[in-house]
Amino acid sequence: MKIIAANELKTRGVSSIEKALEQSPEAVISVRGQDRYVVMELEEYNRLRVCELEAALYETRRELAAGETTEESVDAHIARIRNTGA
Repeated sequence: MKIIAANELKTRGVSSIEKALEQSPEAVISVRGQDRYVVMELEEYNRLRVCELEAALYETRRELAAGETTEESVDAHIARIRNTGA
């Protein structure tokens, strides 16, 4: 993964990001020597979001199949999460 220094980003702008993304699907932006941000093309970001949503759907289906669910009213749900600090 390519690392782009914040100073390089200031001087070269978006072209430094474009160049880095030619070599790798993501690039890290470092600020004062510390890795702080990750940039990627929007298409890659959207692909990752779909993966995240599919994983959440899989987990929900697994919990339903295992009977790990609670059926309650909205008021009961709000009271329960307030009492558990969730």
